[in-house]
Amino acid sequence: MKIISVSIAFGQHRTTAAEASPWRARKRNHLRRRRVVAHLLMVESWVGSMGRLLPRALREAGHDFTFLTRDLHHYLRSAPEGTAHPLLAARNVITADTNDTDALLPYAERLHAAMGFDGVLSSCDYYLPAVARIAARLGLPGPAPDAVEAACRKDATRRALDAAGVPGPRFAVCGDWARTAEAAREIGFPLVLKPVDLCAGMYVRRVDDESELARAHRELAAFPVNARGQLRAPVVLLEELLDGPEVSVETVSYGGAVRVVGVTDKSVGGAPAFVETGHMFPAALTTADAEAAADTARAALKALGLDQVVAHTEIKLTAAGPRVVEVNPRPAGNRITELVRHVTGIDLAAAFVEVALGREPDLVPRETGLRSAAIGFLVPERTGVLREITGADGLDGRPGVLEVQLAAPGKAVKETGSNNGYLGHVMAADSEGAGARARVEELLAGLCPRVVDER
Repeated sequence: MKIISVSIAFGQHRTTAAEASPWRARKRNHLRRRRVVAHLLMVESWVGSMGRLLPRALREAGHDFTFLTRDLHHYLRSAPEGTAHPLLAARNVITADTNDTDALLPYAERLHAAMGFDGVLSSCDYYLPAVARIAARLGLPGPAPDAVEAACRKDATRRALDAAGVPGPRFAVCGDWARTAEAAREIGFPLVLKPVDLCAGMYVRRVDDESELARAHRELAAFPVNARGQLRAPVVLLEELLDGPEVSVETVSYGGAVRVVGVTDKSVGGAPAFVETGHMFPAALTTADAEAAADTARAALKALGLDQVVAHTEIKLTAAGPRVVEVNPRPAGNRITELVRHVTGIDLAAAFVEVALGREPDLVPRETGLRSAAIGFLVPERTGVLREITGADGLDGRPGVLEVQLAAPGKAVKETGSNNGYLGHVMAADSEGAGARARVEELLAGLCPRVVDER
């Protein structure tokens, strides 16, 4: 692995045809020796689950990747204790300003001339539009940039789905407080206030009256830059509060066809925030409800023009029928892809890689001996410092347990209002039926985090 620090603007970094030819010949010989199938450009990543699963999928397929980031320390700070961060398995780690897309495009072109990429990808929502534009610029496989940009902006998604007649909540896009208050009166409380360009449920709030709306609006306005240093759009999305359980439909789109891999359920807590507290795959639904959710997800992908993507479409099963919450043009987070893999044998992280290479992924289910798998998250209820988590002794050896990951004592804890502040998770399976969620809830109930005031 080479760690290379470069400036996005340095135009003198060019490889001439005469220089590139012998370099490419050496590269081809090197790849033959290592049996590397492809070389991908990865532009940023999440630091959590997919930041580990994606490098694993690349490695298991025999692929290599070059990692492009504006801040390598963002990832090193969250490396698993005692190990190197999985992203450091890259052939090259290059630092450049990934937030300046106009400069990033020609720079990626120069990197491509020198290194010869076969695909480009990212697991981080904030960089999916840039990746789609890079793929188009380099002539590599990928979804339509306009479609990805619309999917990554909640207001643009709402407008596209509404124009196509795909069912969703009543909504309004508001540019200032006066319009927000006016739209709230038009739609009626209770409402959901959302940023149009944040992830992981950040600043998504239920509001039941105008005073709560004003508070949520002020809190969001005080967060003008996202966690990656990108300026946020100064608009908010108001939506009617939908009733019913929420599920997600996991799909792979390739060659104009959408394959539904399955439907995952979701539990939510942390009101007035919407914090995901657990998932189970497959969701315990009637055949009719599962098919209705799948059909709605297909319609949403078609309305947005999304193809060549692994997608995670969130849907509310309301009394009036399925309603789209949002469409994410990347694999599910929160280790949902691992739930799918444990039950079906289908690796959605690997499918994501193959689609990025323009190849039809392997989506053939395999017998795993498991009928359901679930994950539950330990959510902090107060701010302070984690002293201990009691009840965890021997947890990973109990029947049905697949994974246990818990925060270490000394961790700084904040009462969370998003999916970014968990104290850990437990994953378990059921070989007989849909009992995985109940098993996880039983195991979580035995855990007791002790958080003390920070001194």
